[in-house]
Amino acid sequence: QVQLVESGGGLVQPGGSLRLSCAASGFAVSSTWIYWVRQAPGQGLEWVSKIDIRTSTIYYADFLEGRFTFSGDNAKNTVYLQINSLKSEDTAVYYCGKDHNWGIDYWGPGTQVTVSS
Repeated sequence: QVQLVESGGGLVQPGGSLRLSCAASGFAVSSTWIYWVRQAPGQGLEWVSKIDIRTSTIYYADFLEGRFTFSGDNAKNTVYLQINSLKSEDTAVYYCGKDHNWGIDYWGPGTQVTVSS
């Protein structure tokens, strides 16, 4: 059974950092792309990034430029996305999803990120 669970969100001050985790089961995170998508309060879904741990490849939205790192742990079957220099506009629920034919077929429940002083 495929499952994804996000963690690592929380309340952080502007300029701080958070490392978001996407732990998967039922498939290997190294076998496919993992997406990050976010939803700010009252807004629609916004694509954040797409990560291939096997090739260490990432595609990301312009707003992440210069302030992220990513990694994967095959033993834990987990993908990480660290976002630095957080801004209030990064406040959102962050979801990870498993790629299927350039879309997402499985989603996690999300983790809340709140950037506020």
